[in-house]
Amino acid sequence: MNQSNEAAVFILTLGFDEVGFKRLDGMRRAHFPAKRNLIPAHLTLFHKLPGENLESFTQDIEEVASTTSVFPIQVGGLRFLGYGTAYVLESPKLIRLRADLATRWTSTLSPQDAQRFKPHVTIQNKVGAPVARSLFDRLDAEFEPFTVEGRALLLWRYLDGPWSLERRFDLRTDD
Repeated sequence: MNQSNEAAVFILTLGFDEVGFKRLDGMRRAHFPAKRNLIPAHLTLFHKLPGENLESFTQDIEEVASTTSVFPIQVGGLRFLGYGTAYVLESPKLIRLRADLATRWTSTLSPQDAQRFKPHVTIQNKVGAPVARSLFDRLDAEFEPFTVEGRALLLWRYLDGPWSLERRFDLRTDD
């Protein structure tokens, strides 16, 4: 089923370096219920961007990506979600990047996207509370902070469950 851009919903996530992504996605594949794991590990910047504004969103994303250098992100801990577990990500540059886009899009943000941004990568969700608590306690006891890199902005089309990558906007490399 092909839907027009105007009727579509888009999601914007942060793309990671290859090593960091493999680590995060490996944890998600290991702990997320397989039948519900329709998408790779991701850090959602915006959950619901209306398709009727796609051209404007794309221009803003291009501008921000072209003026933002690749940056480090500290994976500083874990968050218990009640029915899952997530890594907590910390980066002032990430917060500024997301705030810049949110300011541009204030009038079109969904209530969820208008809330305070709490960067995280969910590695387990939609399991029973005891299963979630067990994984959280085990991972939290052995957790050591690590660093990943933010390398791109990824625009996805929501397909009533799975997502389809619409476009990748690489951040600037200052090499």
